[in-house]
Amino acid sequence: MNTVFTIGELESFLVAILVLFIGHMVNRYIPILKKYNIPEPIVGGLIIAAMITALHFNNITVAFSLSMQNTLMLMFFSTVGLAANYKLLLKGGSKVFIFLGVASLFIVIQNIVGVSLANLLGLESFMGLIAGSITLSGGHGTGAAWADTFQTEYGISTLEFAMAAATFGLVMGGIIGGPVAQRLINKNNLVSSYGIGGNHHTDHPDLVTYDQLEEDRVTAKSVLEVLFIMLLCVAGAKWTSALIEMVGASWLKMPEFVYALFIGVIITNFTELSRSYKINSECVDVLGSVSLALFLSMALMNLKLWEIFDLAIPLLIILMIQTVVLALFAYFVTFKIMGSNYDAAVMAGGHCGFGLGATPTAVMNMGALVSRTGPSPQAFMVVPIVGAFFVDIVNAIILKGFMIFVG
Repeated sequence: MNTVFTIGELESFLVAILVLFIGHMVNRYIPILKKYNIPEPIVGGLIIAAMITALHFNNITVAFSLSMQNTLMLMFFSTVGLAANYKLLLKGGSKVFIFLGVASLFIVIQNIVGVSLANLLGLESFMGLIAGSITLSGGHGTGAAWADTFQTEYGISTLEFAMAAATFGLVMGGIIGGPVAQRLINKNNLVSSYGIGGNHHTDHPDLVTYDQLEEDRVTAKSVLEVLFIMLLCVAGAKWTSALIEMVGASWLKMPEFVYALFIGVIITNFTELSRSYKINSECVDVLGSVSLALFLSMALMNLKLWEIFDLAIPLLIILMIQTVVLALFAYFVTFKIMGSNYDAAVMAGGHCGFGLGATPTAVMNMGALVSRTGPSPQAFMVVPIVGAFFVDIVNAIILKGFMIFVG
């Protein structure tokens, strides 16, 4: 008999904070985790998820109440937009399109690897696409959407595998990003142009570092002002999504966090150009870091790790090889094409995040890096914009082509 325990909202929120504390403590006592910048939410989240999984196999189900999870994600992406003033956009605009090209090339390689290995292991070709960019570059949402397509058009149920593959990618993307980037930084003696340590906000008032260790000067008034702007972005994202749904403009439909990001870009550049109000970058930094950390801890502590255990051996082999291929691609290709500098190394770590998992995982990888090695505002602008917006469009186009090829 299965026993279900439902954890209340307040208690679930407390567990989410506890996840971060556990990750911090474990990283402090296991040097290799800190050395290779394995993010604290990954460490703490996997520990809690492992405990929940152990209970699951003993017929005990623990269900968290995490209604704030999506709002926290939207709040974080609003800060990415608020940090992207036109000066930074002009400085790094071309990098967005270069990185998009790199990410697009990898999606093609990811699907070639998936389909080839599926055929080699005696599986249907489309199973290689599910273990390719459908779930790895696409994530849980894309996996669920394509599972519905396979069910409708081919009468084949792939939802469980798609969710398991996406979960596998989410975990592995968070694990390999830090080591890949740290290796590049150490091997090439790279340093941030803003320096390591110190108070970056003093020398660069507009800089948003997403460094949890940064000393920020904030006041209750400035926190409330920025929190209001962030929630305005969140509400605007939800209103925009509802409006597009209502008018049936499907060609404009995107994930809500994309709208939150672009509303943030509009607000910060309007205030910058009109000089009507100065958004406090230090508050953006603090609230963005807190929102991201809590969102990721909630996402990871709620992982159903037993879904990974249900993967068939051939499919697990494909996913493991995909992980190695992305690590090598990020190390040798992404880093080189993006400029072989410090920002390129941070972007390579980010690419590992959304190439296997999701854009928040990419940002988590980069956040763990910059906390130790110095700011990289260009990486925090380029990677989220490509990972949150452009890559989904490119992925859909490439997948359509592969479906024609394997069909």
